[in-house]
Amino acid sequence: MRVLAINDISCVGRCSIAATLPIISACGVECNVLPTAILSTHTGGFEGYTFRDLTKDIPDILRHWKSLHLKFDFIYSGYLGSIEQIDLVSAIKKEFLADGGVFVVDPVMGDNGDLYAGFTPKFVEKMRALCREADYILPNVTEACYLANAPYPLDKDGAKMALTKLQGLCARPIITGITDCDGVSVCYTNEQGEICTYAHENVEGFFCGAGDVFASAFVGALARGKSEEKSILLASEFAAAAIRRSAKEVPDKRFGLNFEAEIFPFLKNLND
Repeated sequence: MRVLAINDISCVGRCSIAATLPIISACGVECNVLPTAILSTHTGGFEGYTFRDLTKDIPDILRHWKSLHLKFDFIYSGYLGSIEQIDLVSAIKKEFLADGGVFVVDPVMGDNGDLYAGFTPKFVEKMRALCREADYILPNVTEACYLANAPYPLDKDGAKMALTKLQGLCARPIITGITDCDGVSVCYTNEQGEICTYAHENVEGFFCGAGDVFASAFVGALARGKSEEKSILLASEFAAAAIRRSAKEVPDKRFGLNFEAEIFPFLKNLND
């Protein structure tokens, strides 16, 4: 299996490609990358970070790949550095996704009810169009609310209603980070079309990169042939274990999850 991960490079902080590449590779799957931007750190809690938009570099990369007749079994799109990159990702899907391949979109746009700096309603509308082309979308609660025009925040019942709306964009939406009395839940539909949730213990605090860890593990498990539901459970358990460990062991949560210390239990479960 060959995966293409389209995401930014944050030079410091365990997120984006810094999480995706090791996690998918550890699953025993070839992981190729297309950087969308280079940042000195990620944007969660840091100030004064550098940002270099790589939009102008992407067409030359794609021309070279086309000359090599490359095809990818999975394309996973994450943080996009400009609104123009949404159209580029759509073109990449058409040109480079193998027949029968899987297109996964993590519509990275915001958190805690707000869009990230530099993102606009126009970006949201363009992201909706990209989601319509995806086999799976993996929005967090904030992104689900923007995509579905739903009020923020979402409890479990609200997430189920938002999920139904999101199915108008993509047949297989998966909403992450739903917080309620049961803990933190992932909301999805099973193979029978029933809306399901999977919950784990809520750990107080904001943990940068948790969505990247979940998405990368989900893609890696799918690429290893696991079912959608099993991939969700494996990814959820992995992210939750990394959050619990990081709450105790990582003094400055801006630097991301200590997912490396939990990767061997995740791989054991993946291989069982």
